[in-house]
Amino acid sequence: MTVFSTPHPIPARRSPALAGTLVVLGALPVFAAAGWPLSAWGIAAALWAAYQAIGAWLDRVRIGGGSLAAAGLVAVGRMTRAVALVSVLIAVAVADAGLGLPAAVVYALAFTVELAWSLAAYFGGEARG
Repeated sequence: MTVFSTPHPIPARRSPALAGTLVVLGALPVFAAAGWPLSAWGIAAALWAAYQAIGAWLDRVRIGGGSLAAAGLVAVGRMTRAVALVSVLIAVAVADAGLGLPAAVVYALAFTVELAWSLAAYFGGEARG
């Protein structure tokens, strides 16, 4: 249980984001070979790019030094970007399930890979004492 109670340094975002991006890029040949709508892949890729761009912008905000406003901005921004982008996927799926569902699957796989990679980097790192 000490794994969860011992703080670790925040890992870099670059490699988890790259892993998720590789999932999105790897889905393109699958879509092309299966004859699935490439516009669905395009929607997923555009939303993934927006997710990463907002994340990169939030990473530039300095949250150290006791700035409660900056910490709040980053926390709300990270939650809001996920909710807002998934809301777009839901709206697309409601309008056209054949377009929205494949896009949602690609986005969900990329998000899951990035999250798993981030968790592995966090818990695999040296614990702070």
